[in-house]
Amino acid sequence: MKLSQKSPPRIFEPAPGIAISDCGDLELCPDEQVTMVTKTGKRMDVAAKDFGFYATPSVNGRLKNEGFKTALVRSTRGQVYVMVVDRDRMCAFELYCAAENQTVLEWLDERPLD
Repeated sequence: MKLSQKSPPRIFEPAPGIAISDCGDLELCPDEQVTMVTKTGKRMDVAAKDFGFYATPSVNGRLKNEGFKTALVRSTRGQVYVMVVDRDRMCAFELYCAAENQTVLEWLDERPLD
């Protein structure tokens, strides 16, 4: 793993009124993993593979057990995102989607298993 911090962070606005701080780059070799942790201790992993990344743990297993829901979301520009939402912060997520005119296409953790 190689971490390159940006000091000061690069700040950009992907949409009016939203400022994101780009704090750095994290380079993972295949089969390395990092875990992001919320203030309340909920965890989400990203794992590198030789073909690319596992961007999330299983959406209907580990993420669900950690207290997250996983949404496939479309912006008004037609861009599609995978968003991992803290179940305890659903109201904040709904307000964000309404303010940004984003639509939940599907809750991936609610898909029936075939």
